[in-house]
Amino acid sequence: MAGSDMEINFSSYLTWSGEDERRPLVCTDVGSASVPPRSAYPPAPVSHPDEYVSVATGRTVNEYQLVYVTRGRGTLRTNGKTWDIVPGTAILVFPRVRHAYGPDAEQGWDERWVGFKGSYIEALRADGTISSERPVFSVGLDERLLVHFEELFGAVRAAEPFFQMRAGARIMLLLAELLSRERKTAQADGTAALVEKAKFLIAEKAGGSLSVDGVAGELGVGQARLYESFKAFTGMTPYRYFIHLKVNRAKELLSVPGTTVKEVAFLLGFDDQYYFSRLFKKKTGVSPSDWAERVKPPPVF
Repeated sequence: MAGSDMEINFSSYLTWSGEDERRPLVCTDVGSASVPPRSAYPPAPVSHPDEYVSVATGRTVNEYQLVYVTRGRGTLRTNGKTWDIVPGTAILVFPRVRHAYGPDAEQGWDERWVGFKGSYIEALRADGTISSERPVFSVGLDERLLVHFEELFGAVRAAEPFFQMRAGARIMLLLAELLSRERKTAQADGTAALVEKAKFLIAEKAGGSLSVDGVAGELGVGQARLYESFKAFTGMTPYRYFIHLKVNRAKELLSVPGTTVKEVAFLLGFDDQYYFSRLFKKKTGVSPSDWAERVKPPPVF
């Protein structure tokens, strides 16, 4: 929907072939959910296979599950321990390890997740890079993680030939970013962390409108400090960065066969498709329709 910060309660449970299973990673399921306070978790339980529904009370699964929480609070219980989950936390669930997680009833949360299995993740477990004793990653609100999830969701929705290969590659990038980000989070100074959080919040709003004052308020700083810090680190003002994200997202959407300019404008929160077209041409030098024609895949004979 136009103006939404994330797609609400999207999920997809996938199939794969024997050929897919011989590759380093297979994607088993993906999704996102925005869970309001005092609501059922998981949302729309009938849309999930039975073995996944008991996540809040306790379950085991046959694959790895990575869950990235970007709003609200909650808990994870596994291996006899309880972890507090806050925005910017990633949960890594291990196969056949009993666990339960979910949002606080008074706050709810926003989550994105992906399930996967394969030799690549098993190698990371074997060499100690990951462990079921360390299921929580404090990675912060990182725009790059959002990008990887959105690219992953796009590959799954498109379901083109070899989409499992595309999804597996994107999961590898997601894991690499997760591990790298966790390492760097502790090293970031206050200003760098502020800018990264601002970039994340702006990216979350790329499908709607932006209030720079609102972003500053969410970060607990004044608008002047946000403006100065953001421009010093990125070379752009927050609003210019916001438009930059919208244009890049538009390019991606226009590359999907059959997508119209009107649909892209709607998905990116523009009420007027002609204003969107003028803005796109101003930033890229070509109209949206010309861009779509340029990137259209060649015909298959």
